[in-house]
Amino acid sequence: MPKKSVRDLPVSGRRVLMRADLNVPLGKDQDVADDRRIRMFLPTLRHVLERNGRAIVMSHLGRPTGDPPHDARLSLAPVAKRMEELLGQPVRFVGSSAGPSTITAARELNDGDVLLIENLRFHAAETIIDQARKNPGGQLTEEQEFLRAEFGKALASLGELYVNDAFGTCHRKHVSMYDLPRLVGQGKRAIGFLIEKELEFLGRALESPERPFVAVLGGAKVSDKIGVIRSLSKRVDHILVGGAMTYTFWAAQGRTVGKSLCERDRLGLAKFLLDEVGEKLHLPVDSVAATELREGVPSQVVNGELPSELIGLDIGPRTLEAYEAILRSARTVVWNGPVGVFETKPFDAGTLRIAHILAEITDGGAVTVIGGGDSAAAIEQAGLAERVTHISTGGGAALKFLEGKRFDPIEVLDDA
Repeated sequence: MPKKSVRDLPVSGRRVLMRADLNVPLGKDQDVADDRRIRMFLPTLRHVLERNGRAIVMSHLGRPTGDPPHDARLSLAPVAKRMEELLGQPVRFVGSSAGPSTITAARELNDGDVLLIENLRFHAAETIIDQARKNPGGQLTEEQEFLRAEFGKALASLGELYVNDAFGTCHRKHVSMYDLPRLVGQGKRAIGFLIEKELEFLGRALESPERPFVAVLGGAKVSDKIGVIRSLSKRVDHILVGGAMTYTFWAAQGRTVGKSLCERDRLGLAKFLLDEVGEKLHLPVDSVAATELREGVPSQVVNGELPSELIGLDIGPRTLEAYEAILRSARTVVWNGPVGVFETKPFDAGTLRIAHILAEITDGGAVTVIGGGDSAAAIEQAGLAERVTHISTGGGAALKFLEGKRFDPIEVLDDA
């Protein structure tokens, strides 16, 4: 996807609509608990401001509900405060995403100023395309199409240029992601540096990886990873499986899995994948198991099948040894999903060991791409974020990208 970059837009003196992914966790006191997504967006924002652009930043936060959707706890006001601290200059905030007060705030901006508008999802039209799946025929109603169009026009009236740097939402055709750039028009639409980096590393991993190319896939459900396993199986040399989906594969092989999380209704699918992918698909040979999931609970290593009273909660030492040997030989690695319940000790050991191995092979020249979500959290938790090649900001988006899915919000932007 060779797309026009923000560096190619004439931003000086222009109001620049900037779609960011500032969907950050908030703490009990409504302060930003993890500002990584804000920090990742700052290079693009600074580029615009340093060239005398007038930045109008847009984002969603969480999934507000209601009619209209609203939850004061999901306001972007705390994000504006943290952005101001990181940026080192005032960030104006307006408590709406459309309407007279937002238009006034946008038009009062001077060169080098920045405005953050309120959570886009407080406006029902932002995500209205998602309603189409629930409608007869999968189409929006005439009223829904009208609301969608009007919200798009309201956002477009705020600025003159458009920059998308919200990779984490690029798999969704929401108004700010898809309709808005179409309304802004040809020659005025670009990607930011974060999306540029995502496309470079994820794209390179898929299209021209240095080999051996290894994928590490964890997480709870085989059903969440079907498309990724099938897509990557045609590209990689090895797929290393971890996480709770291990036990769906084991059950499909006729092995007992105790009380482990297992998608019993997906055993046929798991068997199909085992047959289709063949020897490239590596399953754990042992597990760290316990009678319950609780920090500090006594655990044991179980080789092979699990007795009825135990839950498999992490990959075991023999599996780690086998996986490490494969990873040490790799020149490109993509990792999506933890290989155990890493939020709870001692079941974080396998995931943290994988993180350390990836840091070490990166030091040796391998390309390591972390596919967002819990994998990114594990790398951060291990203090190794600076020692891997790239950490994606979009867990779901990275997963869709690895499946080879079409990203309409990126395709609609101007070509390079």
